[in-house]
Amino acid sequence: MDLTIVIVNWNSADYAIDCVKSIVSSTQGLDFEIVVVDNASSDHSLEILQKELPNVRLVRSATNIGFAKGNNLGFQFASGRHVLFLNPDNFVLGPAISRMYASLESSPAVGAVGCKLLNADSTIQTSCIQPFPNILNQLADIERLKVRYPNLKLWKIRPLFDGHNGNALPVEAVSGACLMVKRDVFNRIGLFSEDYFMYGEDLDLCYKIRRAGWQVCYVGGATVMHYGGKSTARKGIDGFQTVLMRESIYTFMKKFRGPLYAELYRFTLLLSALIRLSVLIPFWVLSRARPKRERVILAIRKWHKILGWAAGQGKIQRSDETRKGS
Repeated sequence: MDLTIVIVNWNSADYAIDCVKSIVSSTQGLDFEIVVVDNASSDHSLEILQKELPNVRLVRSATNIGFAKGNNLGFQFASGRHVLFLNPDNFVLGPAISRMYASLESSPAVGAVGCKLLNADSTIQTSCIQPFPNILNQLADIERLKVRYPNLKLWKIRPLFDGHNGNALPVEAVSGACLMVKRDVFNRIGLFSEDYFMYGEDLDLCYKIRRAGWQVCYVGGATVMHYGGKSTARKGIDGFQTVLMRESIYTFMKKFRGPLYAELYRFTLLLSALIRLSVLIPFWVLSRARPKRERVILAIRKWHKILGWAAGQGKIQRSDETRKGS
């Protein structure tokens, strides 16, 4: 078996079905299997998937164990030489999987590869490539700036916009939404770290792969439509998922940069939230246009939650929105 594709589903049966169909219709020349882990969905996903995808191996988790544990569970049923971890809200375009596989096979130095992720409107998701988090690049993590100044070393996303004929290029980290890794590499580094419920586990994985001596590469010639890139943002616009992301970054920094550095990150985030709120609140008071006021209110709620977390008001409680594990 060449490849095992692991998909972790939570209340996303329609997406998962389309994802599997896109894999089957576009992937040629590979002997592959698909394992779908249902993360205790509450919308009858398991029954729908059993009916619509009879040739896919379904694994049921009795509880929602999150993204990292869900993928590790799916890996236990994998028989492929390599493993592709794929979000259910992806749609594979053309020979993306075959090209990723070829890049992974191209050199013993390559341990994992990622691909180009597109939003539903075909704009590129800059999260395809990620730098390992530090305080500076996290404070400056503003999408408009990244798109406007992609060549800044701060974000390390230049390969997204360089003309390199789709060749695999070494990067620090790639998105866990579509990440292919060699089986022996994945085993040797200890699978996905289960210190994270959602977000951050892909950075952790890529960091350990690189630290162990392998390359992580971005394959610009492989393209996948990732609908979650914008739907997740809409769901989490009030700040809950944004806070969960910050908590995951804090966990990463504490593990690999030390507790003192992680606390400094928390402190600088607190200052950043205070500054943003000091600007947003007067703007909300003075603004008369209703659409602007609504956007500002959402931003205030988001940064208020971030402020609360940064001020040390305990570990955030996960709501159903964050318990998707995908």
